[in-house]
Amino acid sequence: MSSHEQCYRSLASPAKPLSGTTSYSTQIPRKLPPRATITMSKFTQVNVPATGKTISVPTGLFINNEFVPSVDSQETIQCINPATEEPICSVVAGSAKDVDVAVAAARSALKTTWGKNVSGFERSRLLNKLADLIERDAQELAELEALNNGKPVKIARDFDIGDSVGCLRYYAGWADKIVGQSIDIDNKTKLAFTKHEPIGVCGQIIPWNYPIMMWAWKVAPALACGCTIVMKPSEFTPLTALKLSELVVEAGFPPGVVNTVPALGSVGGAALAAHPGVDKIAFTGSTVTGRKIMEAAAKSNLKKVSLELGGKSPQLIFESADIDQAANWAALGILYNTGQDCTAGSRVYVQDSIYDKFLQTLIEKAKALNIGNGFDEKSGGGPVVSKVQYDKIWSYIDAGKQEGAKCVLGGEKRPGKGYFVDPTIFTEIKPGMKIVKDEIFGPVLSVGRFKTEEEAINLANDTTYGLGAGLHSNDAGQCMRVSQALEAGTVWVNQYNLLYNNVPFGGKKQSGIGRELGSYALDEYTSVKAIQWNYGEKLDWPL
Repeated sequence: MSSHEQCYRSLASPAKPLSGTTSYSTQIPRKLPPRATITMSKFTQVNVPATGKTISVPTGLFINNEFVPSVDSQETIQCINPATEEPICSVVAGSAKDVDVAVAAARSALKTTWGKNVSGFERSRLLNKLADLIERDAQELAELEALNNGKPVKIARDFDIGDSVGCLRYYAGWADKIVGQSIDIDNKTKLAFTKHEPIGVCGQIIPWNYPIMMWAWKVAPALACGCTIVMKPSEFTPLTALKLSELVVEAGFPPGVVNTVPALGSVGGAALAAHPGVDKIAFTGSTVTGRKIMEAAAKSNLKKVSLELGGKSPQLIFESADIDQAANWAALGILYNTGQDCTAGSRVYVQDSIYDKFLQTLIEKAKALNIGNGFDEKSGGGPVVSKVQYDKIWSYIDAGKQEGAKCVLGGEKRPGKGYFVDPTIFTEIKPGMKIVKDEIFGPVLSVGRFKTEEEAINLANDTTYGLGAGLHSNDAGQCMRVSQALEAGTVWVNQYNLLYNNVPFGGKKQSGIGRELGSYALDEYTSVKAIQWNYGEKLDWPL
């Protein structure tokens, strides 16, 4: 196992590490419970060329535990394999009216078979069952993810899906522990207490960089709190969300609790954000789109909003740092998931005294990572997700060269098919350059230098974003000072980009509002009700 893999092995915690395929087919028999049926208007057999297998994938909208056609549209979304640029299949593209139907299904379930009508113990049981089913089907889900997203199968299986299983189990543990307070008013006559109630119907819009893991991050706390869901996966990567919807039925969730509507963002996402029947919207994606969602939420019914948005995260390398380890973490920070990560450490600043040695070490680390087909066990990264993203990344690489930055690694296009972008490192950067200011969402790193701690902090905080930041130092006092001075929702010290299901995650500044993961995520899906009870005071009237 490479050091790259070892660094991210911890992402699977607390789920058991997943490897091989045998255990997935033997843990739980593939059998639907008697009360659950799946009616499919469409499905397709997706070929997996690397294994010779086929995967059955539903292609309809998932509403009320059934896969159905659009009520008013014949539009479809074509899914592309980014490693080959070849079509995989097409799925139904939902319309605004389809969102209406899904929201109505979610509202009905909230009032009848879910929400306040189901105990936390039952919600916990179903979440654990769903986690077990995903663990059983991890290999198949990972292969589908690799086809549609491009990431290596081993990364999807062991890290993304391992983390997702752990996330569901973590929130299953919370489902029966969501409690309020008892508040003394007057012990002889009055009592007040609070209840944390499900906020209601939740619209959830997830991105294409971690399709399965972002699905779990959104679904798990919402279901634990008793909310119902209308999920809109990215139009680039809808396949695993549809496949997971099958498992929702198999786990035994009542119809309407989870609904999945693949759609263009400008159609389905916009309809959810503006829908008067949606009580909360959760979005992960770009800051530009986040602004539009917040505006639509405000103009419609002032629904609650949580946003996990972009970043331009810095890593600071101080002269006392372990250079080899710091280079490992810096490489991981920008190259994991081929740089398609909201917390990608895309700006690295190195203290002058160790700059040359660190840069050479970092270049060698980056060269060691193999970017290739996701079905090749040697690949530590895959292609970027789409032609749109590929062109965007190359426009930034070209801009870096034109603006005078020095490209010391990469920066040359590969011949042949596939949206592959090799690790690219720029030096001799300036604060105003596009590659330094903008979120690129690819394996493109800007490396600068600093002399003093104060200069390092100023460089790190010179951004409109505030999602993540890292520092590497063996000076404990410096670690405390700098970690408190960095303006970011998460600060990593002598590590980078590791997330845990019990630790909150979210941004500052233009990187978002609200928190995911940990107990803090429960606040995003509950509404606090205060009940004031008079059992002894008599009111005299008139006043």
